[in-house]
Amino acid sequence: MSDSPSTGRPAASGPSPLAERVLTSIESHLQQREQRREELYQRARRLRRLAQGTMIRLHARSAAAEEIAEVRRAAKELAEFVHRDARGDASVALDAFQEAVEACLLGAVILGDELPGPVELGVEPEPYLLGLGDLVGELRRVALDQLVRADLAGADATVGLMDGLVRVLMRFDTTRAIVALKPKQDVARSLLERTRGDVTMAHLLERQRTGPSAGGESGR
Repeated sequence: MSDSPSTGRPAASGPSPLAERVLTSIESHLQQREQRREELYQRARRLRRLAQGTMIRLHARSAAAEEIAEVRRAAKELAEFVHRDARGDASVALDAFQEAVEACLLGAVILGDELPGPVELGVEPEPYLLGLGDLVGELRRVALDQLVRADLAGADATVGLMDGLVRVLMRFDTTRAIVALKPKQDVARSLLERTRGDVTMAHLLERQRTGPSAGGESGR
């Protein structure tokens, strides 16, 4: 049996086939990318926490317009950092952008403002659509809270908004490789139907509780 090394395995020693300056340049590039990726991760983490905390306070009716403005500012700053320094690692920030969009849209609904688009929020259309899909779930929470407070008119309006958002989401048909929108569409449609059923049941219970209307009694 020969003692020579197996074919295809690198030699244990010998001169490098690439110049040292080339290898050093590659190492430097990788180190810089690792540093940028870590910075991007930390920035995205801060934005995600800010957005989540804001949504909690929005549901408790304790968030102000200034907090929504802070989320929008942080999202734009992160988007600028990604475009300038971390395009190759943009996926690291996808969840953070999605949460920020969700928080800003929910804030607009609760504060009675017009829903901003991706340009106004400084984000790409892909995370915007994902955040828009998640907004339907947040609106279900709003509707259920309205039902607890016996605000049937408010719940009706919320279901109407949910229906409009689902129709908007269903307009977009694109490959999962671009944006994984299909799962959001399916969940949003399911949440709409569940919420519609809850509100319908609340109306039926209210009619049973109040009995025949005054108009119905006078017509006997």
